Amino acid sequence: MAEFIKIYPDKPSEAAIAKVVKVLQNGGLIIYPTDTVYGLGCDITNSRALEKIAKIKGVKLEKANFSFICHDLSNLSDYVRQIDTSTFKILKRALPGPYTFILPGNNNLPKEFKKKTTVGIRVPDNNIALEIVRQLGNPIVSTSIRDEDDVIEYTTDPELIFEKWQNLVDLVIDGGYGDNVGSTIIDLSEHEPVIIREGKGDIDIL
Repeated sequence: MAEFIKIYPDKPSEAAIAKVVKVLQNGGLIIYPTDTVYGLGCDITNSRALEKIAKIKGVKLEKANFSFICHDLSNLSDYVRQIDTSTFKILKRALPGPYTFILPGNNNLPKEFKKKTTVGIRVPDNNIALEIVRQLGNPIVSTSIRDEDDVIEYTTDPELIFEKWQNLVDLVIDGGYGDNVGSTIIDLSEHEPVIIREGKGDIDIL
């Protein structure tokens, strides 16, 4: 059964974050808060953990559209081909924030994603998520948790999330109520920005 820990987003406890990082380093799956909906994540470098997430989501790993949660834009060059100045300005304006940007991937993508030409990058405006990635030292792969119930698309109460997911993951973070609107997804991999999904992030940043 998963561990359930409370972390306060205003000032996340170093010890609590360290505990989460240890779970990730050991190949565990976590559910954690972002600036939009709660996410399901694992260490980007752990193949077995990536396989587990793909299985839970019912997708083939190499075809999965998972996001990479980064601490800031300094991680970009690890996974993204060189981008032009106007693209970088959009990223600087929007991040941290409730956006997923699709960018052209480079040859350093983890082997599970080698066939992909693009990668979804998130830098959420949430101290818990950012501290986890900072302490871990590399991005986490993430996907949102979705309810089968069409009326409530996303569960926002951490205790209800724990009830539902406790046997599927290793740790659930209670970082307060989540949002029920996903991130705005913008494709910046071609010449012109394309809005794939309008979510919480304002598209005026373009």
